Amino acid sequence: MDENTEMPKVEIAGQPATSGAPQEAVAPAAPVNPLAGYYRQPKVYLRLPSRGKWYAQGTLDVSTDGQYPVYAMTAKDELMYKTPDALMNGAATTEVIKSCVPAIKEPWNMPTLDVDACLVAIRIATYGDKMEITTHCPKCKEEQNYDYVLNDHLERISSFEFPEQYAIGDLTFSLKPYTYKEVTSKQLQQMEQERIFNIVNSETMTEEEKLEKFGSSFIKLTEMTVAVVIHSISAITTPQGTVNDKQMISDFIQNADKEIFKKLSEHLQGIAKGLELKTKKVKCGDCEHEFEVALTMDQANFFGAKS
Repeated sequence: MDENTEMPKVEIAGQPATSGAPQEAVAPAAPVNPLAGYYRQPKVYLRLPSRGKWYAQGTLDVSTDGQYPVYAMTAKDELMYKTPDALMNGAATTEVIKSCVPAIKEPWNMPTLDVDACLVAIRIATYGDKMEITTHCPKCKEEQNYDYVLNDHLERISSFEFPEQYAIGDLTFSLKPYTYKEVTSKQLQQMEQERIFNIVNSETMTEEEKLEKFGSSFIKLTEMTVAVVIHSISAITTPQGTVNDKQMISDFIQNADKEIFKKLSEHLQGIAKGLELKTKKVKCGDCEHEFEVALTMDQANFFGAKS
């Protein structure tokens, strides 16, 4: 056949005629799930206390209006909070946040000041605005039930502004929040030391051996307390300039006057308290005694019962 002769077109029933040249394979489109319209939809829009700061690139889909959609938990999410190991190591929290606040791509690396806001918003999206608190009257000892309005707390912590600067004399400390992974790691270390205390108390040891083990554990706990403060400092500014070298900052904190450490520690504790759930003043339905109840973010209970 002459090389200039056009190849004959081949026609197959139901398909357009094609030349003899090979055709590129086209992947079939994925079928659309007819149930997609019934998937869960955002129930709450959350303003992060961090305003999106302190997130590494790629760990947050930054919102243009500062509002982030929050979905109700799935059955799988709810089961995560019934797994003790997942609660202990923080895996339950990270998986549920990833599922319910999809804009946060890597919850382990999110600043801790956003964690409670996310959990409260997820609780509201899943169970509603009100949470029932069961307690006992301190006077008559009768069991009492009260409603805690979570929207009020969410609005308060969503407007929280993290104080990035703190001055002590000539020194100005630039502060940053911990990531959730760092906090979880510190909590696990502290629990390990407490476990050692319990083991020492339960074992038959000489007083000298007990004192040695207690002393070692106290040293580790002290080091962790100091490390919390050191890690919260990103830079220290003096009249001569700014220091942001981590080792230099660590050396300074460990050699500075104890009053500086005390003021920094108290300041950081005050920041944490600003994000805590507030107590609620109530009246006993039996004896009319007035008292305060506190709602804690114990996650097993916080997500364990509906309002």
